[in-house]
Order: sequence, then structure tokens, then C-alpha cells
Amino acid sequence: MRAVDLILKKKNGEPMTTQEINCLVNGFVNNEVPDYQMAAWMMAVCFQGMDSAETGALTEAMIRSGAQVDLSALPGVKVDKHSTGGVGDTTTLIVAPLVAACGGTVAKMSGRGLGHTGGTLDKLESVPGVNIEIPIERFFEIVKETGLCVMGQTENLVPADKRMYALRDVTGTVSSIPLIASSVMSKKIAAGADAIVLDVKMGTGAFMQTLPEARELARTMVEIGRHVGRRTVAIITDMNQPLGMAVGNGLEVREAIELLSGKIPAGDPLYEVSLLLASQMLLLAGLAADETEAHAKLSCALESGAGLNKLRAMLAALGGDVRCIEEPDLLCTVREKIPVTLGRSGYISAMRAEQIGVAAQLLGAGRATKADRIDPAVGLVMHKRQGMYVAGDEPVATLYMNDPAYAEEAAALLRSALTLSKETPGHAPMVYDVIS
Repeated sequence: MRAVDLILKKKNGEPMTTQEINCLVNGFVNNEVPDYQMAAWMMAVCFQGMDSAETGALTEAMIRSGAQVDLSALPGVKVDKHSTGGVGDTTTLIVAPLVAACGGTVAKMSGRGLGHTGGTLDKLESVPGVNIEIPIERFFEIVKETGLCVMGQTENLVPADKRMYALRDVTGTVSSIPLIASSVMSKKIAAGADAIVLDVKMGTGAFMQTLPEARELARTMVEIGRHVGRRTVAIITDMNQPLGMAVGNGLEVREAIELLSGKIPAGDPLYEVSLLLASQMLLLAGLAADETEAHAKLSCALESGAGLNKLRAMLAALGGDVRCIEEPDLLCTVREKIPVTLGRSGYISAMRAEQIGVAAQLLGAGRATKADRIDPAVGLVMHKRQGMYVAGDEPVATLYMNDPAYAEEAAALLRSALTLSKETPGHAPMVYDVIS
């Protein structure tokens, strides 16, 4: 079976068989199909798309390209949560401890941030001493001891995805929904979860810029989950503004600790999205009969401090300095804090979340390439959300920085990310849909 024939078949819009997709993926991983042919096939996918059977077959072929994690030795239903990437999105460090405090088992493999989006591993490593590169045996021990653990992905997990994504990044094929869906779901399934809750971001700071695109991606991933026998739910949430007020690794961990400590009230977007994700995880794990019961259990875990204690236990097991639980400001000690004002007054009618994320990246909170080093303490904290009124001399944000080299550029980018109007804008929802 020649790769060129498979490229032509997809180029002509003909459906591919499972055998053909397996042949292509296996050949690519084994260096029998060169990069240029795989890139040509993926470009054909961008134009012609894939049906649900093809997307499922592609996902399974990618899963089989490397090792798979067997979590069956761990108790209960293993439930995972994945975000498609956003700004100020620290929900994993809130949701995982709360679910564990309610009796759930969260054995999660996460990645690092690149560009304007943050990575859970980088956030964890902002806690001094934390080591996320642990043996799989230690990962299992921590989950059995605490109910949760987050670690780095193993090197041989879905190697097809690593190679395909590197090609997509340089060939203009990143935005294909079948390729995005198979990339996300192959990693989640290979990591061993029984049930998966997907947070699909939609807006100016996300891959999916429109609601129809986000719905298509969400439905595609839920269908893949059904195809391989995993209970899967997708929640479409807003990313036209940062989810939390903090953007930066240590700053976001501090905000997660504040929420788990009861210092961020119900009604706050980070609070509401976190509890919705956690509720869906409890439902999929069979730990609640309905959303009312799930919400009540999670509220109890928050009010009693059980969720915060689970985060403390996981950080300690990973070697982290848990003084940060009582003194979270230790995570974001910087040389200089600079307030940013707009010099004009009005209601914030729009935010461009990607620009806000890039502003934090310029200060050292993110990477332009995978080899870049980050400063865990730096970033920015927003003081205003969309819909709020801003007086001309009132700070809309504070920059946290150790190196002032890009301070002016970051502040200018932040200012340009905000649009003001004379009248109060309409309400913007944080949650658009739940797809199961």
C-alpha cells in the first residue's frame, strides 16, 4: 500500500479504511513514510475532512503507536479532565483536589505551555521542590495515597502525535478539527482514563474562535470517546477574556490556593467553571446521582478545606514546599510590580485574551519555543473583567516582573487588548454548551 495512493485518495475526498489509516500512521512512526508525504496527507485532511469512522481509526492508530498506561490497579473510576488551552486557566489545580476530596481518583498526565497558553506542569513547578518527572510506580503510589497525582507525559506515550504535531506546526495544518480531536483524545485515552471531561475553549484566546467550530470539535471528541468505550463529556467555555484574574505560573497557583481556601466567591467565573467541570467528573465517576448532589459534595469539600488538603498532600508527595499553601505570596515574589492604566474611562466591552496571554509571555511567564526557560514568579494580575467600569487613572492590571526589558511592550499590548464603550455591554456567558 503506497503512501502516495493514500494521499491521492484523501485529496479526492474518498473515505479511507481502518487498514489504510493504520498503514499510514505505522509507516510514519517507523520512518517508512517520509515527513513530506505525511504533511501532504494532513493538508488533504484539512481540505477534505474526515468522517467519524476515519477520525476514530486515526485516533486508535495513534494510541497504538506507543505505550499505553494501565490504571486498572488503581481504585474506582479513573476520571481525567482536559482543556484545549486558554489564558488564566488554572482549573486542573482546583478541580483535581476537589474531585479527590469527594472520593474520586484523578491520575492525570499533563503537558507544558507554549505560546500564550499556560501548562499545568509549569504551574506545578512554580512550587519549589516539585518534581513532575517521576517513575510510573511512584505516580501510582501517590494516587493510592492521596487520590490524585499530576505528572509529565511519558516519552513513549503516543509518539505518532508528537511527530505529527511537529509537522502540523510548520505546515499550516494545526487548525483541522479531525487532527486536533485525534491529537487530544489519543493522549487522554493512552494515559488510561476511564472517563474524560473536556473543557473546549471558544473565543479570542482559543484555537476555536467561533461557537460552531467549538461545537464541531466538542462533538468530534465526544464521538471518539464513545467509539473507544470511554465515558466522555465536553463543556464549551468562554475564552474571550482570561478565566481567572491571574496569568502566570506562580500567580495562577496562588489563585487556585485562594479559591480552595474559600477566598474566591461563588459567581466568579473561575469558581463557576471549576465547579461545573468537577461536577461532570463526579457524575462520570458515579460519585453523584445528579448535578445537585455533585455541587453539594464539592461545596462541602471547599468549605471544610478537604480540597485544599488534597492539593497540599499531592504537592508534598511530589517534593514541593507546602509552606506555599499558607503563604501563597511566596510563589510570586518579584523585583517589581507595575500598575497598568488606560488613561481613558469607560466600560470594558471586549477583551482579546490571546494578547493578554502574550503580554504575560513577554514578561517571562511563557515560551515562544519549547526550549525557552520561564520565570515561575512573573506574569500579570487583572483587576477588571469584561463589563466592568474603568476610570482613567484606575489600574486595570498589575505586571509582576523580574526583568524590565519588555515591560513597556507588555503594558502596551495589554492596553490594546481592551476595548472601552460608554454604555454597559451585554452579558457574556462563561459556559455555552454541555455535549455528552
